[in-house]
Amino acid sequence: MFNTMFPGRVVGLVFVLSGLLVTGVDLSQAAGIEGLKQSLGKRLFFEENLSSPVGQSCASCHSPSHGFADPRGKAVSEGAHPGRFTSRNAPTVAYAMFAPKRHWNTVDQVEVGGYFYDGRADSLEEQAAGPLMGQVEMANTGKQAIVSRLRKLGYSPAFRQIYGHEALKDAETGFSQLTEVIASYERSSEVNAFNSKYDHYLAGKARLTDQELRGLRLFEDEDKGNCAACHPNKPAITGAPPLFTDFTYDNLGIPVNSDNPFLTIDRKFNPVGKEFVDLGLGSVTGKQDDKGKFKVPTLRNLEKTAPYMHNGIFKTMMEVVEFYNTRDVSDKWGPAEVEVNVNKEELGDLKLTEQEMEDLVSFLRTLTDGYDLTAERTEKY
Repeated sequence: MFNTMFPGRVVGLVFVLSGLLVTGVDLSQAAGIEGLKQSLGKRLFFEENLSSPVGQSCASCHSPSHGFADPRGKAVSEGAHPGRFTSRNAPTVAYAMFAPKRHWNTVDQVEVGGYFYDGRADSLEEQAAGPLMGQVEMANTGKQAIVSRLRKLGYSPAFRQIYGHEALKDAETGFSQLTEVIASYERSSEVNAFNSKYDHYLAGKARLTDQELRGLRLFEDEDKGNCAACHPNKPAITGAPPLFTDFTYDNLGIPVNSDNPFLTIDRKFNPVGKEFVDLGLGSVTGKQDDKGKFKVPTLRNLEKTAPYMHNGIFKTMMEVVEFYNTRDVSDKWGPAEVEVNVNKEELGDLKLTEQEMEDLVSFLRTLTDGYDLTAERTEKY
């Protein structure tokens, strides 16, 4: 499943879309259709004419240059209408493809998997559909409007090349095909690169600095950082690279973010204003034990995906580590947004020194994709 999306010989192919030449790839006879889906999906991932008003694409909130998270740096993500905000900071879509369908783990007695912070979607396709149909994100009036726009933009030939005469034939069919090709791109190795310094370290091709190694030890130490408890960093038994998430849910005791514009601006979609409480998984399951819990995110590309947490309250990785370290022994943070179900066993008073926190952040930076292996020939250790 890992990095197997692009086998075989690459054969050039050209789509004509909206008056533009868009290069696709037919990668092999076996993977040809999937290659076409990924190429078209990428084009649509960056298409800004599918929102209402136009100007908002998937990439607006999931930029490759920012680890496929929101590049705009605001606490929560802004929708197609300027000044209209969602209630959450858009999570990265990188490595999202590996999430299992949300289910109850009978062994550990926990919810696992799903998409979005609250696990409300069961597949990448359903995840892709969410913003397209969201009142704030893309602000579309319905599937028919979206599919009609696809036809007017000249995408019909490309869809027919993949789906034949059934392409974009009606609103339901066309919308399903749209989310399928976007999800196909999100499954590509471009979005799931597995080429960070840590990946190369695991493969024996890169060396970690002394500080990075100290941070790695803290990451794994059950009596210190204990980060690996929820963010496993070892390859799977199959040899698959680590995903740095176990896809479970936790209430970390995150405070309300007073800088969240959703609390004060979006009165149409948030009539309770500053009193709004995000129940996370609890809003989906309706269970008391799930209130305030959000899905454990991957730590891959963490360096690029600020701000952090569902409400964007933390601006730096060091601030996140400091919160984990001192939540229960410092007056700095304030009360949790949801005070039930807070994880008091694995974080809150880690007793890390300033140097140890810096070491931990140094290691977390090794999880950024796109590491240049040529640095190994010049870097001194």
